[in-house]
Amino acid sequence: MELFETLESEVRSYCRSFPVVFDRSVGCHLYDESGREYLDFFSGAGTLSYGHNNPLLKERLIEYLRGDGVVHSLDMATVAKREFLRRLSGTILEPRGLRYKVQFPGPTGTNAVEAALKLARKVTRRSNVLFFHNAYHGMTLGALAVTGNAAKRRGAGVPLPFSTPIPFEGPASQDSIDYLADVLENTSSGVDLPAAVILETIQCEGGVNVASFPWLRSVAELLRRHGVLLIVDDIQVGCGRTGTFFSFEPVGIEPDIVCLSKAIGGFGLPMSLVLLKPELDLWAPGEHNGTFRGNNLAFVAGAEALAVYWQDDSFSREIVRKGDLARTRLQEMAGRYPGLQPEVRGRGLVQGLRFERAELATEISRAAFRRGLIIETAGPRDEVLKLLPPLVIDEGELVRGLDIVESALTEAVAGLLPGERPVAMAV
Repeated sequence: MELFETLESEVRSYCRSFPVVFDRSVGCHLYDESGREYLDFFSGAGTLSYGHNNPLLKERLIEYLRGDGVVHSLDMATVAKREFLRRLSGTILEPRGLRYKVQFPGPTGTNAVEAALKLARKVTRRSNVLFFHNAYHGMTLGALAVTGNAAKRRGAGVPLPFSTPIPFEGPASQDSIDYLADVLENTSSGVDLPAAVILETIQCEGGVNVASFPWLRSVAELLRRHGVLLIVDDIQVGCGRTGTFFSFEPVGIEPDIVCLSKAIGGFGLPMSLVLLKPELDLWAPGEHNGTFRGNNLAFVAGAEALAVYWQDDSFSREIVRKGDLARTRLQEMAGRYPGLQPEVRGRGLVQGLRFERAELATEISRAAFRRGLIIETAGPRDEVLKLLPPLVIDEGELVRGLDIVESALTEAVAGLLPGERPVAMAV
């Protein structure tokens, strides 16, 4: 690790939690340079939904490269882009009755958020954007302005204007709806009528905070009534993570703008896109651009992933089933330590185990890594142990990973709270 410590910036973070040099990756496993295997419950922060080096997607990429397919093309038309758009439209949008147009901004999630914010302000001719407490939308200035985390906001080094934080759904969910209504309707609220509200249906980085369907519908209806655009950031919990392709599908709402990235590239290749209602497409040619809008390798892998996994609802049902399994196991673990008041939260294959004692989640992550499992934490105090396994993980490997989590939990509790004992389980 010495070379990394000498030459690489101190800004690096994940390598501090998982201090080995990785060499290979296959399916839901990573291997370090000594050959040790690690089960991956992190999936590149949700990017590798189809696993590491998925053989079906890899073969299609190799075939494309061997045929000298275009790799870089700015926003010019290519065969690879046409196929991706055809697949996205025919497999995802049309069956769901969605009429979105597709914009390719830069290749990362924060690029999609920046484009969405910029477009909302252009369309409405208003500058303010509302965002929610504990939100995370990216690390560039516009995205940071609608992100809640104080440490990340401080990194901007400048004021982050033209945005207003409001409460996310909590125990008194109606209070947050009333607050939003007052902001929009009360001309003395002190908050300018916004161009848009940006939200995550599940605040992954914020602590796996799950918004209820009634709350989301109330937000959407309020915004529609007041001519405020709804931007849904589905970057981490879209592309099937919750079971349905879009996290908002079962809610029955249709956002004005949707941001996608991470798993949309299929193979871990960088790509992001913005879905926008056709009447909002007021961009002038070149008004928002970027050198890397044409990642044709991501088009190829992304199109293949849609073709392989999303032609019907079988993959979706499988994700829900495995998510239920993971949730049940976490609830059983939580039930063994009622004195800690742990809370299980999530949908599909994004699940979290929250502790009031924040250091427990970090200690469980460390203990799990020693046992060969990569799992991260989330939340403002890193108080939530967050499960993001590949969506293609088989049940046996999922159970094995959950077994490791359970043994790591036992070790962490014994080390930090030696007086805490598990409740005897009825046989």
